[in-house]
Amino acid sequence: MEAALSFAGLSVGLALASSLVSLFTGRLRWLLRTVVMPLVALTGLAALAAGLLGLYQGGVASAQLPLGLPWLPWHLRLDALAAFFLCVIGVVGFAVGLYGPAYVRGLERGRESLAALGGFTGLFLAGMLLVVLADDAFLFMVAWEVMSLSSYFLVAFHHENSANRRAAFLYLLMAHIGGLAILLGYGVLAAFGGGFGFDAMRAASLSPAWASLAFVLAFIGFGMKAGLVPLHAWLPEAHPVAPSHISALMSGVMLKVAVYGFVRFVFDLTGQMHWQWGVAVLAAGSVSALMGVLSALMQNDLKRLLAWSSVENLGIIFMGLGLALVFLSTGHPLPGTLAFVAALYHVLNHALFKGLLFLGAGAVLHSSHERDLEQMGGLLRRMPWTGLFFLLGCISISALPPFNGFVSEWLTFQAALQAWQLDSGVLRSLIPAAAAVLALTGALVAATFVKVYGIAFLGQARSRHVRRARQVPVGMRAGQGLLALLCLLLGILPAWVIGVINTVPLQLFGGGLPRAAAHGWLWLTPVSSDTASYSAPLVVLLLVATGALTVWVLRRGTVRRCDPWDCGFAPPTARMQYSATAFAQPIRRVFSLLFKVEESVTAREDGKPRYQLSVGDRAWGLLYLPAARAV
Repeated sequence: MEAALSFAGLSVGLALASSLVSLFTGRLRWLLRTVVMPLVALTGLAALAAGLLGLYQGGVASAQLPLGLPWLPWHLRLDALAAFFLCVIGVVGFAVGLYGPAYVRGLERGRESLAALGGFTGLFLAGMLLVVLADDAFLFMVAWEVMSLSSYFLVAFHHENSANRRAAFLYLLMAHIGGLAILLGYGVLAAFGGGFGFDAMRAASLSPAWASLAFVLAFIGFGMKAGLVPLHAWLPEAHPVAPSHISALMSGVMLKVAVYGFVRFVFDLTGQMHWQWGVAVLAAGSVSALMGVLSALMQNDLKRLLAWSSVENLGIIFMGLGLALVFLSTGHPLPGTLAFVAALYHVLNHALFKGLLFLGAGAVLHSSHERDLEQMGGLLRRMPWTGLFFLLGCISISALPPFNGFVSEWLTFQAALQAWQLDSGVLRSLIPAAAAVLALTGALVAATFVKVYGIAFLGQARSRHVRRARQVPVGMRAGQGLLALLCLLLGILPAWVIGVINTVPLQLFGGGLPRAAAHGWLWLTPVSSDTASYSAPLVVLLLVATGALTVWVLRRGTVRRCDPWDCGFAPPTARMQYSATAFAQPIRRVFSLLFKVEESVTAREDGKPRYQLSVGDRAWGLLYLPAARAV
């Protein structure tokens, strides 16, 4: 584990080095492309190496830094939980490092501060890495603030737009409210443990009332950073306005650092669990998943849609964590561990496919200068590689086999199906209801990304900008391709991935999923082969065989190619295609009570009708605006 900790320290050093080099990009603007972004890629590689070593070795390594306060130096610790999240940071960071040089090249001719972009990107990565490595509350909060403040400046990078400044300020305000709640939660543990070190907090003896207070504070703080409903208002405002590779880091990685903080606090430091905590987490996750996907379906701005989708996926993760709390606190370790592993698997999966989708959205924006779905169309012909990678991301996030999103959601369902083991009739009724919400969410996610891909990449272009779109440079394609390949591999080899993740519950709870790979890499049996099993390699084989048979039949037969029958109408135009607004209209009608919907049809000067639609978040009127008025 000492080697793993050394690689982790190297990753922090490389991130800080990239930030330092960025100071010289004021005059030498090419440094951002040729030095800073490669250092970001190396940061990701070093973090990934540290994480993989830590997971395979399974031990604990610690160190003390000569920094901090005279009586409170900073402590570092690398265990299996930290190693897993280092892998998450590392793989997305490496993909962003590959993608970044070509993406930032277009900024060299602009007026934006490249020193700010590169400098705060390095600090952002360093802050996230130190949050994961911190072994005392003091270093944790310092690293948390570094992560929050640096990401604020990245959100405000295009600060000439007043809407971007407002989004950045909202993010900063809510980040500090959440940080204050986390600080108070650590204060409760430190008061009973007699110190700020995590070892002292683990040894603390709390009454159920004080433990519940610490849990509530941590849930508010980390839930706000994760974007759980109703603490989510900053997320769909901040993520879309940041540069696209930063959006990939924020959505793919920073939200998972919030999950790490919650898991570390609740599953490791408090030393006790209560089923009531699990019910609260499960309920919040269910509401977040449903509201997130419904809001995503209503959006026409591509990056804003992806940001709302992150609310939905974080809801799924917290559903898994809620199930884990319920089962573990009631003395059912196997289903509790299964739910916990499902949540961690979805953490990794969401980092991959959401990072891929944000990088794809950045490629579209880079090539077409367009984010509005209503202005897109036909991009698959103009950007075939981006279209392919984006399609794989859409399939993954829609939880379709054999891609990775299916595995983690299937494991979550398998955990929920173990509710019959619980003694409480209320819990046995609540968990199937949450599983039904998850099933509805899955169907709505599929509808959302059918809309996204169909409107943006298929059909005909709807605007001049999109007609002029061209394929992006190789580096941008490489970053997307890496994440797309990993989405496929993590879906095909789930037994191997769970074998790696198993190190985390083994270290935290003393038990894992011993039967998950009982039949080798070909079959995944999370509980037992008698209960449920899944073979992704066989699904792939079946799909390949079906595709090959279809091609063979088509080539054997006689196919006459001609224009399709058009019923005597004129050739189709872009205006005759389904629009993104029209696609979502039936769902918007059904769930209209959950949103503030304003529709109007007015006449333009030329006499033609003009349709206007506004879909607002009711949380603003119910929670945020009254609080602002009260203040």
